Amino acid sequence: MELDSIDRRILGVLQRTGRMSNSDLSEKINLSPSACHRRVQRLEAEGYIRDYVALLDARKMGCPSTIFVEITLSGQADELLDAFEREVALIPDVLECHLMAGSADYILKVVAADTEDFARIHRQHLSRLPGVQGMQSSFALRTVFKTTALPV
Repeated sequence: MELDSIDRRILGVLQRTGRMSNSDLSEKINLSPSACHRRVQRLEAEGYIRDYVALLDARKMGCPSTIFVEITLSGQADELLDAFEREVALIPDVLECHLMAGSADYILKVVAADTEDFARIHRQHLSRLPGVQGMQSSFALRTVFKTTALPV
């Protein structure tokens, strides 16, 4: 399916303001409500719209610290990578896990209340992940900007 300019406008608006009625959305993009609804349904069915979520305030949720953790594994065997990925997905404090090219095998985005909380996460979870040979942690001092919106 090719995205046209109307599809891209729909996706742009929904990325930034996902909680809106079809009527409000159709008004924002200058399309009839029925045509807008059909397009949104098609974008959902085709997988362009994967999900709808509420973005929570990390500070108010008690986890204002963001830590990026570079993980180096002891090997690259499929079994080891699969075991690591299975186990890291079970840690609730890990928001993202990326398999990398370069010096680190994985980069994790972790949230914590403070350094003491991160020490707990490190001790109880990260250090026990399968095949971990080394870890390098970097604390974000300040978030300059953050978005979930992809360029459309």
